[in-house]
Amino acid sequence: MPWGQVVLVFGVSSTTLKRYLRLWHETDRTPAEAPEHSIGSMTMQRMTSIGIGTTAGLGALLGAGWLGLKVEPASFAPYPESTVRPETVALPADLPAPVDRYFRAALGNRVPIIESAVLTGRGRLRFAGLTFPTRIRFTHEAGRGYRHYIECTWFGMPVLKVHEAYLDGHARMELPFGVVANEPEVDMAANLSLWGESIWLPSIIATDPRVRWEAIDRTSARLVVPFGEAEDNFTVAFDEQTGLIRSMEALRYRAARDAAKLPWRIEPLGWLTFHGLRLPSPAAVTWLDQARPWLVVSLEHVAYNVEVSQYIHASGL
Repeated sequence: MPWGQVVLVFGVSSTTLKRYLRLWHETDRTPAEAPEHSIGSMTMQRMTSIGIGTTAGLGALLGAGWLGLKVEPASFAPYPESTVRPETVALPADLPAPVDRYFRAALGNRVPIIESAVLTGRGRLRFAGLTFPTRIRFTHEAGRGYRHYIECTWFGMPVLKVHEAYLDGHARMELPFGVVANEPEVDMAANLSLWGESIWLPSIIATDPRVRWEAIDRTSARLVVPFGEAEDNFTVAFDEQTGLIRSMEALRYRAARDAAKLPWRIEPLGWLTFHGLRLPSPAAVTWLDQARPWLVVSLEHVAYNVEVSQYIHASGL
């Protein structure tokens, strides 16, 4: 919706409210010669009109606010560099059966070597009880670090911006309510985001020597990932029909200085093919103590093996 229409919607709502506020003040200027019962009747009629009008004005404001959350923003422009054709290696021979099946379904019989990725898309992000249309740019140095840039929009215009980075083992988040940094729990949570988002550059979880898979049963396996000198892990469930990932779950801190970790899930809601790889899109991210996802992402553009060494340290788009 053009910005002029936003102004028009709120101009109409504001005019309605002002009209009934003026009417309220006029109740004190009833003619002195009017009978007492007439004054009471006139005042009651005006108060009723004011109540209806105020309700209508507030309803228009709320309706406009709701409408603004239904307008999708324009997409970010694709990353200016194109994917560099990767070298490939053989799929590891010692993978648990459901993991081997997944990689063959998503990658084929050869695994591309992916060193970086820039993911661009749109989605929905829930913040302070409201679900905002969102556009995203995620930049990864595969298995090493990432930078997130997110815009939450209203009537297609950015109203909240989020800058997050996990670099050199430390997280920094510039959020609408302040900056979060130098928090061990947040570093640990960001590391899980790094490896969870590797579902969009999946060869890293097949080729990185720091990663290992452990068998659980015929439709699930444990993904063990590095965290500094320690390790963390996901339980990964696979679809019995397609072989593709159904969900990735881990215990993760939600906020700095939380006393305990909470169950957290990445869940593919569909699959698209980019550069010959099957990637989840859309995908939902959910805290399992909540009824709805806090983030849903649909990919629109993916660039692999592009130069990001400076871009990943930048700010904004």
